[in-house]
Amino acid sequence: MSSKLLISTGRLVLSLVAIATSFGGFLADWNETHVKNPNWPPHARFHNGQTMSMGLCLGVLTFYLTWRVNTKSSPKEILDSTFLAALTGSVYYLTGISAIFYPGSGWTDPELDDGRMIAPQIPLFSSLFFLPWFAYLLERKRISNHIPSYKAKGQ
Repeated sequence: MSSKLLISTGRLVLSLVAIATSFGGFLADWNETHVKNPNWPPHARFHNGQTMSMGLCLGVLTFYLTWRVNTKSSPKEILDSTFLAALTGSVYYLTGISAIFYPGSGWTDPELDDGRMIAPQIPLFSSLFFLPWFAYLLERKRISNHIPSYKAKGQ
């Protein structure tokens, strides 16, 4: 397999999601609305820290799984790694979307609610949930198009 097959649109998309997952929580939450919010009890801060650290760990893992393959990797190894990268790249956003269903949960604290019809987390988390899977499909198509002996369904 040539080295030019290792850099692709799918891998670049996964890398962007990995970066967003790694640092997005810190960018969004390290302020007066979350980490520095005087109204938050210590245990709420603990869970916010846990969430930010989970995002960092999942982002780093997604980046690693995206780029760990090399020119000696088989198409199956590349797709397996890309599948795992899509899984780790999307799970943070699935949990973010599901969090609204817990009792007493809200998209914002009452004092910060600006009355928007749609919370910004909905389109952001939805997009970042689907992007890794879109990247996986791009990689699957790329490999099946560039490797004549590879059958996307069979391997």
